[in-house]
Amino acid sequence: MKKTFVLLSFLEIFVSIGWTQPQITVDVSNPGTGISPTMYGVFFEDINFGADGGLYAELVKNRSFEFDHPLRGWKKIAREGAKGDVLIYRDKEKPENARFARIRVDQEGKGFGLSNEGFRGMGLRQGLGYVFSVEGRIAAGKRLLLKVELVGSDGRTLAEAKIGGFTDQWKTRTCIMLAGKTVAKAHLDLTVEGTGALDLDMVSLFPKNTWKNHKNGLRQDLVQMLADMKPGFLRFPGGCIVEGFDLSQCYQWKNTIGEPNQRVININRWNFEFKHRPTPDYYQSYGLGYYEYFLLDEDLGAEPMPIINCGMACQFNTAELVPMNQLDPYVQDALDLIEFANGPADSQWGKVRADMGHPEPFNMKMIGIGNEQWGPQYIERYKVFAKAIKARHPEMQLIAATGSDATIFPNGHAEIEYLWSFWRKLKPEIVDEHFYRKPEWFLENVDWYDEYDRQGPKLFVGEYASQSVGVGSPDNRNNLKCALYEAAFMTGMERNADLVRMTCYAPLFGHEEAWQWRPDLIWFDNLNVYGSANYYVQKLFSLNPGTHQLTARVEGVPHLDGKKKALNVSSTLDKKTSEVILKAVNVANEVVEAAINLQGVEKVGPDAIVILLSSEKLTDENSLAEPKNIYPNKTIETINNAQFSYAFQPCSLTVLRIPIQ
Repeated sequence: MKKTFVLLSFLEIFVSIGWTQPQITVDVSNPGTGISPTMYGVFFEDINFGADGGLYAELVKNRSFEFDHPLRGWKKIAREGAKGDVLIYRDKEKPENARFARIRVDQEGKGFGLSNEGFRGMGLRQGLGYVFSVEGRIAAGKRLLLKVELVGSDGRTLAEAKIGGFTDQWKTRTCIMLAGKTVAKAHLDLTVEGTGALDLDMVSLFPKNTWKNHKNGLRQDLVQMLADMKPGFLRFPGGCIVEGFDLSQCYQWKNTIGEPNQRVININRWNFEFKHRPTPDYYQSYGLGYYEYFLLDEDLGAEPMPIINCGMACQFNTAELVPMNQLDPYVQDALDLIEFANGPADSQWGKVRADMGHPEPFNMKMIGIGNEQWGPQYIERYKVFAKAIKARHPEMQLIAATGSDATIFPNGHAEIEYLWSFWRKLKPEIVDEHFYRKPEWFLENVDWYDEYDRQGPKLFVGEYASQSVGVGSPDNRNNLKCALYEAAFMTGMERNADLVRMTCYAPLFGHEEAWQWRPDLIWFDNLNVYGSANYYVQKLFSLNPGTHQLTARVEGVPHLDGKKKALNVSSTLDKKTSEVILKAVNVANEVVEAAINLQGVEKVGPDAIVILLSSEKLTDENSLAEPKNIYPNKTIETINNAQFSYAFQPCSLTVLRIPIQ
C-alpha cells in the first residue's frame, strides 16, 4: 500500500491538552558508533515446557521411563479379555538410561500394553507423516508383534502400524505413520500381539518434517518464529536451569550430546518451583542438547552464547557451592566445551562434534560464567574460570553476571554494586544485567544507560520483561502497555549502543497449558503458535537495527506525569541501504505530532517505509483465538523533504525507514 505523505498540523490537539509540538532533530552528518550485529538476540531456557513438549519435536513424554515415577505419562491398557502386567527393570549395562519397561502378556484378548499421553496430548496434522521408533527385544515367547496406534481424544484410531522382527537382542525398529485427522490431543497406544514378554525402551514419535529435516530435530513453526526475528545471538541453555535447584541438578553439557539414548535425563528445576503451577511431569530428556543448540545458532545465523555452571547452585534455592579445591572438573568442562565448539575434528572433543555430523567448528566467540550469581563466592570462582579460559583461549569473550534483578534478591542494589566494584578491575568483556520490573519502571528509566561508565566492560541486557502485576505472578499479561513501555526502554538502549552491545527478552516460550512463568515472548499449544505484542516489538527492533548510531535530539516532549515521557525516540543510519531509521514510541492515548528535521541530508525519499504497531487499548493482547490482534502494519509513504511533520498514532511503536542521500 502506498499513500502520499501530507504535512499535517495537529497543533490544536496539543493546545487542548496542554502540550507543545515536539521537535525531533536527527544529525545524519555525523554517524556514531556502529550498531553491534549482536544487538538484538534471543534467550532460550527450558521453562514453560519450552524444550520437551515445545521446541524439541518429540511427542512422547518419558520415552525412556526415567522419570521419578517410571510410568509417569504412561498407563496400562488391558482391552477386552487381555491379561498381563507391566514391569520396570534397571539394566546396569545401560547406565545412561538404565530403565526399560517389560510388557508381559498372559492372555492376548483385544490388546494389552501401554498408552502415552504426550505433553498435554499430542498434536497431529492430517496427512503428515510421523516417525515412530522403539528399542525392543523379546524376553519371553516368539514372533511377538507390537501394534502401534495414534488415537484421538474421541477414541478413534487416526493411524496404526504393526512392527515385528524382534529378537532377544536390543534393536531399534521404526515405521512411518500418516495421521488421518488433525487433532491437538491425540495419544499413543502400544499393544503386544502374542503371548510372552516384550521389552521396550526409547519409545519415540517425531513429526517427519522437523526444522530443516534435522534428525532428532525441532518443531518447525516454533523455530520459524525465531528465524523471522533474525536474531544476532542465541543465549542457552538458561537461566536458572544452568544452576539447578542444587548441584545434583545443575546443567552438565556432556550429558546432552551423543545419540539420544546416551543422554542422561535430569529433573527440570521448574518442576517444583512454583506452588501455583506444580508440574511433577517436567523433566529434561536433553534431546535438545548442546549440539542441537549450536546447529540452531548456525541455522539462524546467530552467534552462540552458552552459559556454564561455575560451581554454584541457584542462590535463591539451596545456594550449594563446590569447594574451591574441587572446582577443577567444572573448569575443565568449560575448556572442553570450547573445544567441542571450536576445536579441530581430530581433537578429543572436536572429534565428538565431528562424529555427530559437524566436522567444521561452530566458531563460538563468547561464554558466560555463571547465571544470576552474586557475592564473594562468585567472584573467587569467576577468577579461577577466567584465568583458565584466557590462558587457553585469550580470544574468548567472557560474560560476567550482576546477580539477579536488584528488586528481587536480598540487598539487591548493594550486591550489584559489590560485583561492579570487581568488574571494573577484572574487566570481563561483557557484563550481564537483568530487569524484571513493573512497566512504569521501563518508561521512567529510558535514560538508564546515559551516565554509565564508558571505560568499563560492555553491557549485555540478558533478561528483561515488564511484569504487569508482579515478578512471578501467574496473573502477568503480555499486553500492549508492557510491550510499548519495553519499547521505550529499548530506544534508550539503542541510543547507548556504544555501551549496550546485546539485549534479549526473557523468557522466550510458554506452553498455553503447561507454563510456570509469565509473561513470555512466544506462546504455543500442540498445534499453533503466536507472538505476543512484546514479540512484535522485539522483532521490529531486531529487523531494523541500522548500522550506526545517529544522535536524535528531542525537544518539547510531552509527559504523562513525572518522568514518563509520552514520546521516546531513537535513530540509526543504515549505510547498507542509505536510510535513516527512526523508531518512535508514543504511549499516550492521543496523537503526538512532531516536527522532524534530518540535518546534513542533501536529498530525502521519496518512498519511505512506515511500520506501525498499535492497538486501541493498552490492555489489548494477542491470543490463540486472535494471534494478530496486535500486528505490524507496513505502508509506503512519500517523504521528499528533510523537514517534515509526522503524526505518531496513540499507543504505538512506529518505525520510519527514510531513504537519503
